[in-house]
Amino acid sequence: MYQWDMRQPLSLDEAMRAYYASLYSEEMEERPAWDEFMEILTRGTVEKLEELDALLDRHSQNWRVARMSVVDRNILRLAAFEMLHAQTPPPVVIDEALELARRFSSDESVGFVNGVLDALRRQLPAKE
Repeated sequence: MYQWDMRQPLSLDEAMRAYYASLYSEEMEERPAWDEFMEILTRGTVEKLEELDALLDRHSQNWRVARMSVVDRNILRLAAFEMLHAQTPPPVVIDEALELARRFSSDESVGFVNGVLDALRRQLPAKE
């Protein structure tokens, strides 16, 4: 998502190929396997991007998605898509998003991502 977002008009397919190419090194005996779940999340997120960005704009106080850091907005987009369109329980989605923010963003981002996703979670209809 980061590569795709930063290198527009790079297609999502090109971004995914570049990502997998970056994982491969000549020291490996075989190329990394394609991750089906990653593909579902990224394709779904891009397909629903307008809806997700509008939703995130409503739940992020005083921040528009366009002004967020590239890392934070893509963590939020993926997490929002997963909460809305996958079977993953929202607390699990939020925990994973916070781990991504800790690893790839800043300490301030962890709190920001948590706040936005928690606000979104509170607005979701209860799943049976």
